[in-house]
Amino acid sequence: CRSQGLTFSITYDICEVSPGPHLNMIIGANGTGKSSIVCAICLGLAGKPAFMGRADKVGFFVKRGCSKGMVEIELFRTSGNLVITREIDVAKNQSSWFINKKSTTQKVVEEQVAALNIQVGNLCQFLPQDKVGEFAKLSKIELLEATEKSIGPPEMHRYHCELKNFREKEKQLETSCKEKTEYLEKMIQRNERYKQDVERFYERKRHLDLIEMLEAKRPWVEYENVRQEYEEVKLARDRAKEEVRKLKEGQIPMTRRIEEIEKQRHVLEARIKEKATDIKETSQKCKQKQDIIERKDKQIEELQQALTVKQNEEHDRQRRISNTRKMIEDLQNELKSAENCENLQPQIDAITNDLRRVQDEKALCEGEVIDKRGEKESLEKERKSVGDNIVRFDNLMNQKEDKLRQRYRDTYDAVLWLRNNRDKFKQRVCEPIMLTINMKDNKNAKYIENHISSNDLRAFVFESQEDMEVFLKEIRDNKKLRVNAVIAPKSSYADKAPSRSLNELKQYGFFSYLRELFDAPDPVMSFLCCHYHIHEVPVGTERTRERIERVIQETRLKQMYTAEEKYVVKTSFYSNKVISSNTSLKVAQFLTVTVDLEQRRHLEEQLKEINRKLQAVEAGLIALCERNKHLEHKDNELRQKKKELLERKTKKRQLEQKISSKLGSLKLMEQDICTSLHIQKVDLILQNTTVISEQNKLESDYMAASSQLRVSEQHFIELDESRQRLLQKCKELMKRARQVCNLGAEQTVPQEYQTQVPTIPNGHNSSPPMAFQDLPNTLDEIDALLTEERSRASCFTGLNPTVVEEYTKREEEIEQLTEELKIKKVELDKYKENISQVKERWLNPLKELVEKINEKFSNFFSSMQCAGEVDLHTENEEDYDKYGIRIRVKFRSSTQLHELTPHHQSGGERSVSTMLYLMALQELNRCPFRVVDEINQGMDPINERRVFEMVVNTACKENTSQYFFITPKLLQNLPYSEKMTVLFVYNGPHMLEPNRWNLKAFQRRRRRITFTQPSQ
Repeated sequence: CRSQGLTFSITYDICEVSPGPHLNMIIGANGTGKSSIVCAICLGLAGKPAFMGRADKVGFFVKRGCSKGMVEIELFRTSGNLVITREIDVAKNQSSWFINKKSTTQKVVEEQVAALNIQVGNLCQFLPQDKVGEFAKLSKIELLEATEKSIGPPEMHRYHCELKNFREKEKQLETSCKEKTEYLEKMIQRNERYKQDVERFYERKRHLDLIEMLEAKRPWVEYENVRQEYEEVKLARDRAKEEVRKLKEGQIPMTRRIEEIEKQRHVLEARIKEKATDIKETSQKCKQKQDIIERKDKQIEELQQALTVKQNEEHDRQRRISNTRKMIEDLQNELKSAENCENLQPQIDAITNDLRRVQDEKALCEGEVIDKRGEKESLEKERKSVGDNIVRFDNLMNQKEDKLRQRYRDTYDAVLWLRNNRDKFKQRVCEPIMLTINMKDNKNAKYIENHISSNDLRAFVFESQEDMEVFLKEIRDNKKLRVNAVIAPKSSYADKAPSRSLNELKQYGFFSYLRELFDAPDPVMSFLCCHYHIHEVPVGTERTRERIERVIQETRLKQMYTAEEKYVVKTSFYSNKVISSNTSLKVAQFLTVTVDLEQRRHLEEQLKEINRKLQAVEAGLIALCERNKHLEHKDNELRQKKKELLERKTKKRQLEQKISSKLGSLKLMEQDICTSLHIQKVDLILQNTTVISEQNKLESDYMAASSQLRVSEQHFIELDESRQRLLQKCKELMKRARQVCNLGAEQTVPQEYQTQVPTIPNGHNSSPPMAFQDLPNTLDEIDALLTEERSRASCFTGLNPTVVEEYTKREEEIEQLTEELKIKKVELDKYKENISQVKERWLNPLKELVEKINEKFSNFFSSMQCAGEVDLHTENEEDYDKYGIRIRVKFRSSTQLHELTPHHQSGGERSVSTMLYLMALQELNRCPFRVVDEINQGMDPINERRVFEMVVNTACKENTSQYFFITPKLLQNLPYSEKMTVLFVYNGPHMLEPNRWNLKAFQRRRRRITFTQPSQ
């Protein structure tokens, strides 16, 4: 793969380079653009801009004043040439990629370049001018890596990376194994020291376990004894219960008969109580009558003695009778004078119709009230919505005021003062311009802020000089605030037409004048038009910037704006030439908040209209309420009239009833019923006596049977209490036995603890555990054995359970560590085997490669009567990340070989060493081409000549990679080869354009000049 051609337009307008297949020498004076060819190769092959050491953004490599740049590189390839194109957009700092004229991505380009073994980031392959000094600064490790990538087989660098990774993991495993082994040995030694104590602990534990088993069996034995006693009591209780049941069954007929007689007795007693009550009431009445008779007799005797008094009383009685008759006569007259019912009915019907009509009208009025209230609620919601929108606009205005307060506090304080003191001024006073300006589109705010100075943006605008003096005296002199103030022109400039129509300028990309980008009060707009000519300054787009030279020449505009720049055009007083300057626009800070004042005025008018409608609705609602109140009053009046008529209609009936009550007399129906009541009572008492006699007989028999029943029940109760007591004791003993055996309350006794499985009332098993079969079965024997075992256990003293726990824990940890150590060692052996295999595949080819480089490098230095060697250097053969290529050189016979460093050799010596090392790589290189830029700058003439001869001889051999050698100068009488391609770079204001250059025509003119000179 070789570079067939290079076309680019980043430093030049356009330049095409056609290099040769071998050595390409690019010569040109400083500043002509030689290194631009290197930059174009690097950028065209997807190299990073920072690698050249000139700029970190690709847009900086495009010629100033151009918006785009392009690099096209054609690479020779046996399967077909590869054409890579990169188009650079300066504004976006982005690139578009093409392969063989087809759009692609940078990643695909990088893959294609890497497939051809092109490494523009490798200093051994691509050495720009600004990176020459860095080559000598490469460490031995970095130089080895660059050499591997440049001339080594593709797998060599991969093997080296694998070795470094394997070695790092091997070190980690070795360290881990060593630490684990040491820790394991310490654990084993520590456990050996405590082994005897642990054995004594377990001997004591065996005794304690036996004691625990004995203590566990003791409650089981106690439980079994009580359980047997419980079973005996249970049987006796069951027999007593059966006897009680039989006795109760024998009493059932007598009980039923007693219940029936008891019910009959209750009925008779209830009737006796009723009759006794009647007799008592009748006796009281008889007594009262008797008392009355006695009093009457007494009165008769008294009347006979006091006849005069009785005659007077008779007169009084006659008078009362006369009064009563007169009262009856008056009632009868009133009844006659009352109106007939048929005469009142039409009036009642008329009032009913009126009442119905009033109620219908009232219902209609209430419906209208509901509609009015609904309309009122709707209007209030609409008013709230409009009010919220106005508040939102005010909040946007507050944002602008906050920015003013943060940046210009004095101006903000002056604004507050002005709002409270507007009555002191005769004419209109506008707040600072930045508050009164309202952008139609906040994207255009940057043009206004860049056009109007910050001092004027925060200036107050006055229509009167007198008002301005009053304001400044108060604000500046009295309050010591630093503010600005301006006066609007007396005649308004706000509507002044521009000198040129906007339609004439649209062809250049202009879309508006500055004045049309915002709204402002008339004094502010007039001031800006007068002093800043905003009605004459157009605003354009990116299209305007692309045609700026044409715009300046044809429009003769003094000021204009493009998308991101401001242009100012002036004419020189001396040469009459047009001079233009451009500045980048600053980002807008104050005018980005947009408040649509027209919409806010519309909202205020809408709010006024809503308030007007709301007042009208409220007035109508009040009228409807008054009307409803009037109808309510009328309804009440009609109801009252109807009520009076209805009362008059029913009055006759009431009078008749009243007269009947007065005329009627009560007839005494009292008769002597006491005798009859007594007879009935005696009969009931006899019946009751018979029933009670029968009841007494039955109760006597019942008591005889109950006596025997109570005895049986008492015996049953005693047996049941004994059973309950034994059952409770059994439960307590079972609970204790379960606690001793660590069994839960609901847990079933395991099979290994059981011998037999009898069942007790609580559902638990009662048998002792099977483990207890070899232990004594009586409490005395268990207590004796417990005493003996406790004595033996007490002989073991000074034992710490914590030691045993730690011992057991360490045993487990030892086992775990042993297993982990085994796995680590297997893994370590595997890594060592991998390292051995990869090392053999990497180190032997590398040594051969370094030996070849050393051979050629030494030969080059020997030809210069100097000495140099290249070797593979490492301090430890196993540290693969420390391997490096060491270059040692000697330029004087009196000195020893010294390692090439940035400090020991001079700049020229470093350049010679670097160049010869690169030449040593030339014939071994796998890369298609190599680039070296101005490496001969620091060489002395002798070394420069020698190096140049070596470059020519080496790079012009067959089967070597293509070579680009860039230099600003050359010595005289240097040797050249037919296979060389020399490219001269010229640049200047009088150079021909590339499309007008014709080499053959130039040669013909040169020959003509040569032939005609002798004849002259």
